[in-house]
Order: sequence, then C-alpha cells, then structure tokens
Amino acid sequence: MGDQDADEEYEILDLTKYDEKWVNKVFGDISKQSAAKQLVVGTGSGWVAGWLFVKVGKVAAASIGMSVLLIQIAQHQGYIKINWNQVERSMGQARRKLEKTARRHYPGMFSNVQAFFRQNIILAGGFAGGFLMGIAF
Repeated sequence: MGDQDADEEYEILDLTKYDEKWVNKVFGDISKQSAAKQLVVGTGSGWVAGWLFVKVGKVAAASIGMSVLLIQIAQHQGYIKINWNQVERSMGQARRKLEKTARRHYPGMFSNVQAFFRQNIILAGGFAGGFLMGIAF
C-alpha cells in the first residue's frame, strides 16, 4: 500500500492565478446556458438570498425593536423629549426627496426589471423558488 501511494501524482491548483472575473469563467453568460444550468444557478442563488434575508431580517428586527423599546422607556422616564410633529415633517421631507431622486436617477428601473425577468424566465423562476426555500429553512 505504501508503494502505491508513492506512485500517485497529484495536481496542484494555483488559486493565486484566479482574478475577480472567475464567475464569468465558470458560468459565462448564464442566459445562454442550458435550462438545467439556469435553474440550478437560479435556485442556488435564491436559496442563499432567502436564507440571508431571514438571518439578517431577524437581527434587524431585534435591533429596531430594542431601539424603539429603549426610546419609549427613556421618553416615559423623562430622559428625552421627542417632538413627534417635527419627526413627521422630517420623514415627509425625506420621503419626497427620495421619491424625486429615484424618479430622476432610475426612471425605467421597473420596466428594466420586467424585461430581465421575461428574457430569463427559467433563471428568475429558479431564483424565486430557491428564495422561498431559503426563507422556509
């Protein structure tokens, strides 16, 4: 057994030669690949996105919930005073500014997303299914 192990040759992979475009080398233009490959890539990326969404969502919800609770306790105890009318005015101004900026910078974003999904229906369907599986697990 020792002599047989000594005769085996091993290939050494030099990972330092891979640049940041390794995804393109592995997958190429995914929309031109087979339906099975599109479905696998879409489902896998959707599952990862759904799983991350759940994990990050739980942390975000807990953080925001604790912050709101602490602010309410501090306000009730008299440590801070909140001018809710000013908060509402500021939120309205920020919303209007965000809507104006979004309309100016991304005028056709919704139609671009629709066109992408129409052209890549298999990839999009796989992503949606994987996303739902990621949320479920």
